[in-house]
Amino acid sequence: MRGNGRLLLSVASILLLIDASEAQTPRLGGAVNIFSRYGYLSISMRVVPRNDTENWIFREPTLDVFRNPAPAPPRTEDKNAVLKGDFHMEFCDNIRQLLQAYFRDFSFERLDRPWRAFTASWSRAAIARHLGINASFATGDHCYVLVRVARFRESKRINGPVDSLILDEAIAREVENVTVGDYSSVIRFVRNFGSHYISSYVTGNSLYQVFVYTPQVYSRIKERLKARGVGELSTSELNNFFSPWYAEHMGAIQSASGNRSVEAWAVERLRVQYYIFTYASLLKLHGDVPLLRQLDSLLGNEALLQLQLRTLEPLFKNHPARLEWFREIIDNFFKLCEVSV
Repeated sequence: MRGNGRLLLSVASILLLIDASEAQTPRLGGAVNIFSRYGYLSISMRVVPRNDTENWIFREPTLDVFRNPAPAPPRTEDKNAVLKGDFHMEFCDNIRQLLQAYFRDFSFERLDRPWRAFTASWSRAAIARHLGINASFATGDHCYVLVRVARFRESKRINGPVDSLILDEAIAREVENVTVGDYSSVIRFVRNFGSHYISSYVTGNSLYQVFVYTPQVYSRIKERLKARGVGELSTSELNNFFSPWYAEHMGAIQSASGNRSVEAWAVERLRVQYYIFTYASLLKLHGDVPLLRQLDSLLGNEALLQLQLRTLEPLFKNHPARLEWFREIIDNFFKLCEVSV
C-alpha cells in the first residue's frame, strides 16, 4: 500500500503540473492548495490588471478529486436588464476595508479574511498600482469609496448538496494515509491533493475607480448617502460628491483584466466637466442607459469576479476522526499564514 501511495502521489504531482499549464478558466470541483500561494493568488488568478498580453483567467494548479461535479442549471436572466452584472459603491474607512471591499465576492471556507490570500504580499506601491491610486494615498489617514461596475459572463456552481459528490476512487484511498495525531500526514495530503475545491465562480470583467477623501469629508458624504440613498440623489449632487471639489484624490478607472481598450473608452466617454475640473468618473454611468449598453458589450470574459472555495472535507466524510484532524490542521495553518505573511 505504501508503494502504491508513493506512485499515486507522483501521478498526482504530474497532474497538477499539467493542469497548471492547460487551465485557463476555473473548473468546478477542481482542488487547489491555497497554502502554496497564500498572499500571492493574484499571480494565478486574474483579479487585478496585469502587465501581460496572454489570454487567461485562472491558472492555479488544480486536480480533479470528484467524479461528478455537475453544474447547477443556469439562473434565468432578466432580458430587460441594461447591464447584466452589478453596479455599486462601497464606503471604506481605511485601506484594509478597501482591500476587503475589492475582494468582497471571494469566499474561502474556514478562512476569515480571504482577501489576505491575495493581498498579504502586496507592498504599498503594489496596492496603489492595483487600485489605481497614487502611493501617497495608500496609507495614512485617508478614507475611500470604491465604485465598481461588473459585467457577468459565465456563472457556475456545483449542483446539489456536498454529500452528493462522488470521490475519485484513487484519491479516496489516499485518505487512509492521513493519520490522526500526525501533523505531517495532513500536510502531505494537502501538498499533493489540495486544501479546497471550487464550489462556484463568476467570470467576466469590471471597471472600478477609487475616490480618496479626508475623514471629515468622507463622514459627511457617507451620512448623506446613508440618509437618502444613491437613487434619491440628483446627478448634480453625485457629481459634486465625486469630484475634485470634495475628493482629495480621484483614482484612475481600471479594468479587472487590464483591458487597455476598455479603459481608454472609459477615459474618453466618461469624461465630466465640472466647473474648472475635467476628469473621468464611473459615476457618469449612473442612469445613463446608452453608456451602460455600450459598456455591457465591451466588458468581455477576461477576469475572475467571484469565487467560492470549500475545504476538501467531503473526502473525509466516511472518516469522522480523520475529518476532525484535517479541520484542526487546516485552521492552524490558516492562523499561521495570517501571522507570518
